Amino acid sequence: MDKPRYSRILLKLSGEGFCHEGGRGIEIDEVRSVARQIVQVWRLGVQVAVVVGGGNIVRGAELAGQGINQATGDYMGMCATVVNALALQDILEHEGAPTRVLTAIPMAAVAEPFIRRRAIRHLEKGRVVILAAGTGNPHFTTDTAAALRATEIGAEVILKATKVDGVYTADPKKDPTAKRLEAISYLDVLNKGLRVMDVTAISMCMENKIPIVVFDLKKEGNLVRVVLDGSVGTTIGAK
Repeated sequence: MDKPRYSRILLKLSGEGFCHEGGRGIEIDEVRSVARQIVQVWRLGVQVAVVVGGGNIVRGAELAGQGINQATGDYMGMCATVVNALALQDILEHEGAPTRVLTAIPMAAVAEPFIRRRAIRHLEKGRVVILAAGTGNPHFTTDTAAALRATEIGAEVILKATKVDGVYTADPKKDPTAKRLEAISYLDVLNKGLRVMDVTAISMCMENKIPIVVFDLKKEGNLVRVVLDGSVGTTIGAK
């Protein structure tokens, strides 16, 4: 087996990773597929942190559009991420990986509070650390939470799991001539308005020199490919 390219990664897993495309709620077969890939990487000796979204259950922005206060909707979304985190934790442990769930909002009955040094210590002890409840503040996305947590724990890369296999020159669903880019700079993502991650997240990664790899997690084995040889996805970096 080849040596992993990274020793500590942060996987950004959106709510879409917990259900079939276009679905809602939690579909265990999808969670199990994600968990198997995480365990494959963990068994290589890579320290794995996961930031989970909650859009498969609640989207704060959608609720705000229906009359619920934006902050209230965002807090509801944070609670949804905890539901996903607990589901992922259970499946990961069934697959043999020790885990800890850390939340930005204290929920002592089900998870530990996020404390930077504690999160790092769990990683050093070989536990998969699942980070939930975003940043703990409304008006910030889980993309921003991923960038913030990656900075705090010293992750070498953010692996942005999506339903497409990278960043394209145009929307591949609308333009058959669109081509996948192997690499693109932070500035190009910002200047071209590419909706890879939100502006705050991209800017934070640029400032802290944390590369982002956008890849398709729905294809079995892609996570290991990213970690071992980088043969899939698009890398967003300084150049």
